[in-house]
Amino acid sequence: MLKKILPLFVFTALLGGCASLFNGDEEVPQFSEPRFTSEEPIQLTVSKVETISEFTPTFTRPNVEHLFPVSIEKTARLWAADRLKAADFSSQRIAEVIIKDASVTEELEKNEDIFIRDRVKYKASLIVVVRITDPENLSRAETTVEAWRELIIPADTDIAEKEKYWTGMVDKLFNDFNKKMTANIYQYLNMYVINKPLTPTIY
Repeated sequence: MLKKILPLFVFTALLGGCASLFNGDEEVPQFSEPRFTSEEPIQLTVSKVETISEFTPTFTRPNVEHLFPVSIEKTARLWAADRLKAADFSSQRIAEVIIKDASVTEELEKNEDIFIRDRVKYKASLIVVVRITDPENLSRAETTVEAWRELIIPADTDIAEKEKYWTGMVDKLFNDFNKKMTANIYQYLNMYVINKPLTPTIY
């Protein structure tokens, strides 16, 4: 009877060990793309807003955007969904948000001094065009914002810390982009904006 019970006990103990391995006190960090719903959307005199991505990731170094826990390209799409709204459905005008670049490159900076750690430099680049086309009047207006951020960290930084740095980098990149693009739309596409600010917006 003891021989039959013992293997069952060992199997149960192993299962318990696996459960404790995955359900420990240490939580796996969860990252998500930033949203822009805290600001009032910009209402445009267009029938629809389309987002088009012309950026194609290479998945090879020095490009490393595919390793980031948050996607610059996806965040750009979310920005368009949160910040731009079609408000004239009888119009033939169309607004396009065109993502030209959403890349991150990595560069190792080696130090000849053995007492100083090597570093890694990351550069995030975001280029977005907001274009409004009016087929009825054969007219088109657009504005472009090029935003970038750089991050330098020790080369031996562990992956968990890297992901925190990378996420913070994307947050700051889009803080800059949102301010610049909002200002540009009010300045260069103002004739297509319904809810214009009462006072000039200075960024």
